[in-house]
Amino acid sequence: MRISLVRRTVLRFRPLLAGARPGDRVIACLGAFAAIAGVAGASAVLLASMSSIWLVAPIGASAVLVFAVPASPLAQPWPVIGGNMLSALVGVAVAQVVSSPEVAAALAVALAIALMSLTRSLHPPGGAAALTAVIGESAIHALGWGFPFLIVGLNSLLLVIAAMAFHRLSGHSYPHRIRPSLMDTSTEDRSPLDAEDIEAVLSDIGESFDIAPDDLVAIVRAVERRAANRQLPTAVTRVCNSASRHGRDLTCS
Repeated sequence: MRISLVRRTVLRFRPLLAGARPGDRVIACLGAFAAIAGVAGASAVLLASMSSIWLVAPIGASAVLVFAVPASPLAQPWPVIGGNMLSALVGVAVAQVVSSPEVAAALAVALAIALMSLTRSLHPPGGAAALTAVIGESAIHALGWGFPFLIVGLNSLLLVIAAMAFHRLSGHSYPHRIRPSLMDTSTEDRSPLDAEDIEAVLSDIGESFDIAPDDLVAIVRAVERRAANRQLPTAVTRVCNSASRHGRDLTCS
């Protein structure tokens, strides 16, 4: 009983990522390695005469999203670039107005979330970008308004470019697009669900999920087709058996 309870507790903390395969994890690691190396190298060259800082920590978090979960709405180009830059701008503004580091740090992250939500650019590393602008080293503060554009903006843009190139080479789509094979609408008459239905259910649940409603619609329809194809042979067999019992001549193959 005790072992079972411990096991259940441990399993609750085990990371579960739908659709993840070992091969995809390897590709994510290779992509992050190549991208961060490229971003760091290019930024160091481009910023050599302007700043001693050429790479910021939030870009590492952005790389996790862009390469580990490239289909996530949080990992798309606009959230990466816009979310990071806007949050850094908020951080710089708050740091110049609020003297208390503790209050400034909290306010910067809170306002960054609000601004990203309003601009549909929600990106978790943006919170780190805002925080870095407030509590970062003196070289960051010396950059002033240049920090969001010269450092965060350039790093984010280079990361997106690297991600687009790498995902194309690895056979994945980025920016994310639903695969054409999942867009088959042959079951719409049987189950005419759409994105509005999905959004209504999500609203009823009262939780936020890291997947686009259109992706959910495509997945549900693909599951319906798969289930229908699995059930069809069974239905045919039942019809044939019934016909045979009643002495009817029915050809089944």
